[in-house]
Amino acid sequence: MGAGVTVTPSVGGTARATLAAPRIAPRVPARFPEGWRLPSGASATFAPNAMAVSNSLPASEAAVEILKRGGNAVDAAVALGFALAVSWPEAGNIGGGGYMVIRLADGRTAAIDYREVAPLAATRDMYLDANGKLTDKSIVGHLASGVPGAVAGMAHALERYGTMSLRDVMQPAIRLAREGFVVDTGLASSIRNSERVRQFEGASVFFPNGQPLVAGTRLVQPDLARTLQAIAERGPAGFYRGWVADSLVAEMQRGGGIITTQDLAQYTPRERRPIRSSYRGFTLLAMPPSSSGGVTMTESLNILETWPSLGAHGSTPWYHAVASAYQRAFIDRNSKLGDPDFVPVPLEQLTSKSYAQALRRTISETRATPTRDVDATMQALPREPMNTTHYSVVDAAGNAVATTTTLNGSWGSGVWVRGAGFFLNNEMDDFAAQPGMPNMFGLVQGEQNAIQPGKRMLSAMSPTIVLDSAQQVLLVVGAAGGPTIITGTSQVILNVIDHRMNLADAMRAPRLHHQALPDSLTIEIGGVAPAVQDSLRAMGWALRPLRSLVNVNAIMRVPGGWEGVYEPRRTGGASGH
Repeated sequence: MGAGVTVTPSVGGTARATLAAPRIAPRVPARFPEGWRLPSGASATFAPNAMAVSNSLPASEAAVEILKRGGNAVDAAVALGFALAVSWPEAGNIGGGGYMVIRLADGRTAAIDYREVAPLAATRDMYLDANGKLTDKSIVGHLASGVPGAVAGMAHALERYGTMSLRDVMQPAIRLAREGFVVDTGLASSIRNSERVRQFEGASVFFPNGQPLVAGTRLVQPDLARTLQAIAERGPAGFYRGWVADSLVAEMQRGGGIITTQDLAQYTPRERRPIRSSYRGFTLLAMPPSSSGGVTMTESLNILETWPSLGAHGSTPWYHAVASAYQRAFIDRNSKLGDPDFVPVPLEQLTSKSYAQALRRTISETRATPTRDVDATMQALPREPMNTTHYSVVDAAGNAVATTTTLNGSWGSGVWVRGAGFFLNNEMDDFAAQPGMPNMFGLVQGEQNAIQPGKRMLSAMSPTIVLDSAQQVLLVVGAAGGPTIITGTSQVILNVIDHRMNLADAMRAPRLHHQALPDSLTIEIGGVAPAVQDSLRAMGWALRPLRSLVNVNAIMRVPGGWEGVYEPRRTGGASGH
């Protein structure tokens, strides 16, 4: 696995690597069930030097513009993040937050947590009515928003690990907002289907004269351009203080929200140590709590590594093993994980190989185990005291950035900051607003994730970088889709490592999901052979078919350069040079 990289200077101070072909096993053509709507054999976007992949081609092109100007992958990732706030407003944002995993060519790594936090006035039971019933106020409207972290987090990443100024990397985003871009079919569909946007001030932009923007329309956003310009000129202070902050707080006051100028002024991103784990000789760099993604994915893969082979992709043994691993990892996720600044998190236990071996012994080879029985068994083991979007960037030197950012539900809370031109998140729903009751994604979570002022809500975001045995970047991957982020991201990794698929096939392969509760195995319609479905039901699995699962964007090293693939189930763009 892996070959050497020769690094030479290049214009702009960014080292340029001559990429040697990675010594990975040859790729094997994938075989999917007959009739699956995403046949194997599709091609990926190739570039010899650098690559950016996201759900928006204009945003990916913004990253490449910065790379061509001599910026490194962090510079490009920040440019892409701000551009997504313009061109992918259902999830790209300055009114939400996210996570960034960085791996620099010199071996340094970083995990930046710029998750939103609960406002200081938040209370544990703030979403319950007088009868103790859970309301929808954690999903829609002004009370649903946590204090945004995106601007502070991206600025922090740039200052610590980038090479260019914030003013310079934001120019593509400002231009997109000021001059406009052409709405594509994916964004047009999202606008058309978003009743939440219609309820608030953003309707004037996205539903002019009461009609949704259609594909081919040029969308110009002067208010957002003015906000971005303020950030470019003043840094995070241009967002967290001054007229933008005043506009956000005024919007809160108009709608009964609780974010204050104090909340904004004291927001701080957290730099954490990436979770470093291994799977069959490959190294994974993943996000630690307050994200659950890295822990839950690591626990799942550690369980799966106990099998010498998982069987053919799409076979009954494969579905059974993978679903059983996810089921157990999600039980731990939902009960043990939370903001490490507020609650103890048993990271060493959950990510250990020995713990995975213990969990493996609870899995029958022939029968599915109901979640209630798995949970009871796991309690006896030794214990220690949506909408979202992902983008991946690599540069010519071998620096890599995996970033997942979110407003939570599509278009967040729906609340639009008038005069400033952006949506606010509905991340408060990611807390256990009523521990033991499901949130909008059906996750049933415990006291570890109860609401507290200043606390970060637990996330499923899973930005991940995979290294080969020579510690070269092999994959940069992550996803959008609530808890399916964890299962979708890890399955692309499994497809590349276990099944030796090329990246295009690994992205197009049928997917599955299991999150412990509800106790059902979610599959993609047409992606599971009828005989396999019959066998899984006979083993006791309750199958839940959906048209599509999870929105992944990924980059993979190949001989001579990089391949990028955006989610084939959605729209997007891969761009390189």
